[in-house]
Amino acid sequence: MREAIRYLNNAKEILKSIPIEDNTYTDIKPVREAFSTAYLAILEAINEYLITRKGLTKKELPKSLEAYRDALRKHIAVHNGKLMREFEKLYDALHIAGYYRGLIYDVNMVKDAFKAAKEFIEKIKCCDSDTKFRPVRIFSKGLTTFE
Repeated sequence: MREAIRYLNNAKEILKSIPIEDNTYTDIKPVREAFSTAYLAILEAINEYLITRKGLTKKELPKSLEAYRDALRKHIAVHNGKLMREFEKLYDALHIAGYYRGLIYDVNMVKDAFKAAKEFIEKIKCCDSDTKFRPVRIFSKGLTTFE
C-alpha cells in the first residue's frame, strides 16, 4: 500500500500550504485538489490489493466507479462486508462533497475525512487476515451527513 499512502501524504502536503482562519481553510481550490488526491489514494489502495493479492494485471483494473464497486464486492468485501459501506461513505465525502462540490472546508471535518481514508487503506492492507474491523466514522463531531 506504499503508493496509496504516498497519495494520501501528498494530499496532506497540499493542505499544509492553505491559510486557515477561524478553523476554516480560506482557499477552497487547493482543498478540493487535496480531496481529489485523497480519493485517488483510496482507489490506489484497491488497485494495489487487486494486483498483489488477487493477481490482476494493470489492464484488468477497474476503470469506473461501478467497476470499483464490483471489484470490492467480488474480491474484498468477501472478507469484510463493512468495507462496501465505508467505500461509499468515502466516495461521498472525498470525491463528491470534498472535491466535486467543494462543500468541506472546515479543518476538523477535513482531518476526519482524511483519517477515515487512512483507516480504509489500512483495512484493505490487512484484508486477508482475521483482524476484527471497526467501522469508519467520517466526521467525529456528530456530523453524519454521509452515513
